[in-house]
Amino acid sequence: METNKANADVVVKELLNHFTDSHFLLNIQKQLQNGVKPNVYSADIKKHVKKYLKESGFGIELQNKIIDILIQRKASPNFMLSNIEYDEPLVYLKKAQRNWEKCVVKSINSMCTELSLPLARKRRKDEQEDLCGKFTSMTLGAEYNDETYSKLRPVYSSADFFEVVIALKNANSNTSRKSSNQTWGIMNIDIDTPDFTQLQSKFHHLSGCQEQCGVNERFTKEWRKVGEKVISKRHVGAAYEYLKQGCTNGLRKHIWLTLFDLNITDTERLYFEELKSFVYEYDLLVDYLIMKDVRLTATNDDSFFVFEDVLYQVLLVFSRDTWLLNHFKHSPAAPPKSYIKGKLGLEEYSVYYPPSGIFPFHGFSMLAASLCYIYGDHVEFYFVFRCLYTRYFYKLHTISSQPEGIVSLCVLFENILQSRDPILCKHLVDIGAQPLRIVFNWLHFAFAGYLATDETLQLWDRILGYNSLHILPVSCAAIMSYRRENILSVTSSTAVEAILADISSIKIIPILVLFLSGRSF
Repeated sequence: METNKANADVVVKELLNHFTDSHFLLNIQKQLQNGVKPNVYSADIKKHVKKYLKESGFGIELQNKIIDILIQRKASPNFMLSNIEYDEPLVYLKKAQRNWEKCVVKSINSMCTELSLPLARKRRKDEQEDLCGKFTSMTLGAEYNDETYSKLRPVYSSADFFEVVIALKNANSNTSRKSSNQTWGIMNIDIDTPDFTQLQSKFHHLSGCQEQCGVNERFTKEWRKVGEKVISKRHVGAAYEYLKQGCTNGLRKHIWLTLFDLNITDTERLYFEELKSFVYEYDLLVDYLIMKDVRLTATNDDSFFVFEDVLYQVLLVFSRDTWLLNHFKHSPAAPPKSYIKGKLGLEEYSVYYPPSGIFPFHGFSMLAASLCYIYGDHVEFYFVFRCLYTRYFYKLHTISSQPEGIVSLCVLFENILQSRDPILCKHLVDIGAQPLRIVFNWLHFAFAGYLATDETLQLWDRILGYNSLHILPVSCAAIMSYRRENILSVTSSTAVEAILADISSIKIIPILVLFLSGRSF
């Protein structure tokens, strides 16, 4: 009991520290000064403050802020501790992440050297005016058609990252995952992951216990009415609960804004415009990497090619946003730095590059592409994508022992498939088709570009609702089980890859419900 009280005291202290001097708290204080009458006795202040908070609507806003922070804190214990950065406890994984970061930086530096290009340069006044005129038109891509920049290559691909992940091994450990668990997989490290029963309990709405939006038409109509109430109340906790059973397309825009506690005001719009001005002012090498990635991926996809310029605008702004550096406090990664020429290693002459600290890899734009179908307003689009990346997606691109990091998700996938379908596993191994090699891209991109857009968004609803990426490896295992009969009928890895190459026709939620309920397909 004393331990629980001590934990509660710590949480309360952290919440108070979080709100101290925050813009939100200062706004409430200002309103309270105007809202509480001067002739109120000091003994009645508490009662009058509570009454004012309730009547003014600030009570709901404060409640939402607290719920939002506590949910993020539960997913990432270091989230609240703004003065303490995440420190990976497993030395070999920490070393692997640092080595990976060095490889990425070396890749972009090599391109600069080979092509004689600067990392950044200030645009001339006429160039700034020209780009400003193109930015909201359909001609932005023409700015980046220079032949030299066409020679740029992606900083890295998911295939590169996959090879790093499967090579991870604790050199100081005498036991391996393969020897201790008799597993068939290619992950060489032991990390605790939930078993299937625990996953069924965690995702109980998806294990046949509750109806799902998008599966039953009658329920979908009723669920829409519930969603409209959630939106009208703007209650963060209710939005989390609501998304566990999905969301209709027409409401998703507002439900996600509610869940992220985003209220797009003039302040946010001015912030977005300021970031755009930085795009006009400085020409960055990463701009061309973003442009090239959009063209190689989204532009070549029948579902997203019409959104090419929208993606340019949002992702160029994303690269300038120094607010994104905050997420490194609870990430195993470190933002890359650039040094003034001749001052290498001297911190006082260093800057983060890009300003966001995030290099776009091959396929990065696909993580944003699905949002084009939800948000016509670029500012809303931007802030929602920023939340998605800093809460969830960064975990898919960094090496750590975090429970929902990519390493843990890979181990979890192999464990699930092994426990649920050992016959399928043995067949795949016997014919040289390692399941993780096939599904890794699904994990790395959270299925963006692999499932149909509506199915991707339905899956992301559950990621948000449960505040968990564990649904991704479960989905991978469910899809492989769904295609089980076809896989068992072939005798080569090439044939298996062909069977699973196109999953765009799959309805992911019904498959998840069947898989988590323990029923066969």
